[in-house]
Amino acid sequence: MKKIVIVGVGALGSHLALFARNLGDLKVCDFDKIESKNVLSQFHTAMGKGQNKAQAIQRAFQGLFGIKLEANTNRVTKDNASVILGTPDVIIDCTDNLEARNAIAAHVRSHGIPCLHGALAADGAFARIVWDEHFTGDAEGVPGQATCEDGENLPFHGLVAAQMAVVIQRFLRNGYKQSFQMSHAGAIRLA
Repeated sequence: MKKIVIVGVGALGSHLALFARNLGDLKVCDFDKIESKNVLSQFHTAMGKGQNKAQAIQRAFQGLFGIKLEANTNRVTKDNASVILGTPDVIIDCTDNLEARNAIAAHVRSHGIPCLHGALAADGAFARIVWDEHFTGDAEGVPGQATCEDGENLPFHGLVAAQMAVVIQRFLRNGYKQSFQMSHAGAIRLA
């Protein structure tokens, strides 16, 4: 069974975990806690408010699907990336800040680990799905800016997460890598 690590289980990563649950052994990493604003746009419930996102996904998967996954509750930084991420078959970056994106990119590049980066625009209307060899980290619009929290773009978040799951599935089956740029108007294949 392939080992898959998803870093960031918020608006994009929580839905990706849902769609990728049958693709391999999952490990989810997120230091953040569930807030009321998250339940409209993320695969988290009001009952989970105040709980760590990675642990909440872990409990949900065990309860809903009988799937055991590993959860890590630490923030990924350049100093701890090797310990937290390890050397799985693929890492999926669904973080929303430059520090974490750069730490993940440095780790996968130094260990030769395939990595798919996914990102949503702060307003949730635009997304990129890019393999690491084509990835350049960009800073969030305004540090600490609220992202994708009102639920208005929930169907789009699900669409992007589903596309990421398909990309990972194809990669795990035959090594085929695709990157996309997506908006509400459709998807453009980048590579």
